[in-house]
Amino acid sequence: MDSLRGQGGIQMLLTAEQEAGRIVSAARTAKLARMKQAKDEAEKEMEEYRSRLEEEYQTQVSGTDQEAAAKRLDDETEARIKNLKESSSKVSKEIVKMLIKYVTTTGA
Repeated sequence: MDSLRGQGGIQMLLTAEQEAGRIVSAARTAKLARMKQAKDEAEKEMEEYRSRLEEEYQTQVSGTDQEAAAKRLDDETEARIKNLKESSSKVSKEIVKMLIKYVTTTGA
């Protein structure tokens, strides 16, 4: 009777061992699936972050280029206005004299 009981106990242990093996295997599979999912999510987040940083950088660079172009254009405009004022102040006296001469002389 003890031998039957011993064999039944061994059979229970083998069954329990197989069940434990299946549980461990399922746990490993689930763990690998979670790790893969976490890795995929992390890669997606990294790509989104990288894209956002690149977009911010491009916006900043283009903004700087536009600001520089606007400043250069303002500087050029101011320089041209200054040159025109200087030129007009030099010739304005001569133009006034010429106008007075033509207005005061009679065409006889």
